[in-house]
Amino acid sequence: MSIADTASRLENAVCSVVRGQPEVVRRVLSCMIAGGHVLLEDFPGTGKTTLAKALAKAIDGAVFKRVQFTPDLLPSDILGISVYDPRSQEFRFHPGPVFTDILLADEINRASPRTQSALLEAMGERQATIEGVRHELNGLFFVIATQNPVEFRGTYPLPEAQMDRFMMQCALGYVSAAEEAAILADQEESHPVDRMEAVASRDEVLELMAAARKVRFSEELRHYVVALVAATRGHPQVQLAASPRASLALMKVSQALAVFEGLDFVSPELIQSVAADVIAHRMVLAPEAKYSGASTRRVVADLIENTPVPV
Repeated sequence: MSIADTASRLENAVCSVVRGQPEVVRRVLSCMIAGGHVLLEDFPGTGKTTLAKALAKAIDGAVFKRVQFTPDLLPSDILGISVYDPRSQEFRFHPGPVFTDILLADEINRASPRTQSALLEAMGERQATIEGVRHELNGLFFVIATQNPVEFRGTYPLPEAQMDRFMMQCALGYVSAAEEAAILADQEESHPVDRMEAVASRDEVLELMAAARKVRFSEELRHYVVALVAATRGHPQVQLAASPRASLALMKVSQALAVFEGLDFVSPELIQSVAADVIAHRMVLAPEAKYSGASTRRVVADLIENTPVPV
């Protein structure tokens, strides 16, 4: 099987369950293949959890774990804890749910900042330091975090450093009436996730990740990405601009997206199509810009329009 076949099988399998969202599915898959993490911010019931479950079910051998974030959740509930064993008279480490391939961090903004920060090291460096001991996070380790954009009571907004660890922020939105009717038909007797079968092995997904890193990214496009991100730093409406991490993320996601498009090179159009998902959530607008109705996605759209495209 070719790399393109593996990508197509994965995409079709997830789309068969998450109906009416082919574009978002492709972007989430691209984020995973790029080695990043994604934040899904949308209304309840739009399929965020189903997307995570379907992705895990489509990969043979992938370990999936879910953490429901609540105000009383502790860092040890995510990372793990050492427990004293009286028989051996030594402490034994019990790994937490962060030691997995795909982690669903449900309603991440409901946990305290202390617990949210427990994910910072894991997401940024693929390791967890617990009681002074460093533990490597092997495998895929793909975090899909969700949050509700309209309900703020009892929540703790993610700090800028945490937001910057997410390679992308996406929204599912509502599907068409026809697709919603198809969803009802799919779940008439059982949930389609329960009927899913794996379509790709864990090794094949790792091969996809390696193939994405080899997709050609020209010198001109590197300068184009840097120009796009650097333009946020001098924008009058932006208080906190995007860092070089945004440039790296935009390059990697574009390379992964090219794999799903069946291309062996990145085009400016691919970069533009994911720029808002990669850059917008990393910025903070100036107070006067917020009050005037501006948004970070609108700023990114303006930058795309005004930044010269390499030819």
